[in-house]
Amino acid sequence: MSRLACPYCYKRIDGNRLWYQCTGRGAPGRTGCTPKPDDARRQWTGYQDPVRPSFPPSMRLPLGPAKADCPDCGGTSRVRVCPNCHTPLSSNFGATASPLIAMVGAKGTGKSVYLTVLAHELLNGLRRRFGADVRMTGAVKEPIRDYVGSVYADQALMAQTAAATNGRMPPTVFEWRQEQSRLGNLLTRYRTTFLSFYDTAGEDLNSDDRTRDLTYLNSADALILLLDPFMIPEARNQIRLPKEAVRSEQPTMQVLDRVTEKLRREQGVRSSGRIKIPVAVAFAKIDAFFDVLGPDHPLMRAPSAAGPYDETAGQATHEQVKALLHEWGADDIDTHLDYNYANYRYFPVSALGAPPDYSSGAVDRNGVHPFRVSEPLLWLLSKFDVIPRQRQP
Repeated sequence: MSRLACPYCYKRIDGNRLWYQCTGRGAPGRTGCTPKPDDARRQWTGYQDPVRPSFPPSMRLPLGPAKADCPDCGGTSRVRVCPNCHTPLSSNFGATASPLIAMVGAKGTGKSVYLTVLAHELLNGLRRRFGADVRMTGAVKEPIRDYVGSVYADQALMAQTAAATNGRMPPTVFEWRQEQSRLGNLLTRYRTTFLSFYDTAGEDLNSDDRTRDLTYLNSADALILLLDPFMIPEARNQIRLPKEAVRSEQPTMQVLDRVTEKLRREQGVRSSGRIKIPVAVAFAKIDAFFDVLGPDHPLMRAPSAAGPYDETAGQATHEQVKALLHEWGADDIDTHLDYNYANYRYFPVSALGAPPDYSSGAVDRNGVHPFRVSEPLLWLLSKFDVIPRQRQP
């Protein structure tokens, strides 16, 4: 088993050498361990609640049972945890490779809204489309459910994401499990993939020092980079925006340059080379440009919501967004990506489908109608062979 990235602390760990957490049920005649603060978990994830102690297995055979006895109380545990941050892991973790997908963007880009709508898509439309069992795991299930309720039921935007403390905030983790192959009617095999999304606060990209603290970028296998077209002057001049809609003062190139420097440095990319991880470059809030583009523009034709990821349509969309960047005088973005990234693709996305009332935070009265929200993720999942892809003739 290759070393995987823990979806909670982002450190590379051996899926065959996981630790265990005491269950609190001691061996006969012995008192079980009681919860207490775990310094490692607090340091690496920010989780502060008392938990029972974690411990390494005394011996682990590759085909042996996934259990171990607590050295303090003797109780048997099957609860596996990360050896580094001591966060409990799913019983399916470690069986197959799982991509760590990071998500970054500057302040005001709409990352929290995007992640909320993407979570709703994962748990509903995408789950059904690919016949997958998709569920949230970890410590941030309730906040995401609250966000979904706020956006879809209350039709209101959520509060701004708080900045990370020492580079640590709980990620949103999804477990994606689906049938991988069937041999006749005798054997069905399943593959489980863990998707970990870290919603950075925009302030975390406002300076080089804070960007260096975002440690999850070190272990990222793929990246969703949300950019704000409102920060492109010639694009912003084509539309009428209330002052409340412009929530950032960071030029797009500054944000992009900081992310690039972080990735090149931490992943040891040579000066003559390019960053190799796939990067989905998503331009958010594209709904503000619907009237400018017009109903006949190719970008207004959303791809099919059924079947495999359409590689041909995705490449065409990339070229159309690239043409827009040149029209907007933002060809420096395209040049930077081309010279520094070996594998990137452009996407126009709108989490809400229509501009909100930026002053009150109210969603459009017609409700939430996501536009191309899942495309960046589907492209990345197809790159890791989690979902199928096809090319049109």
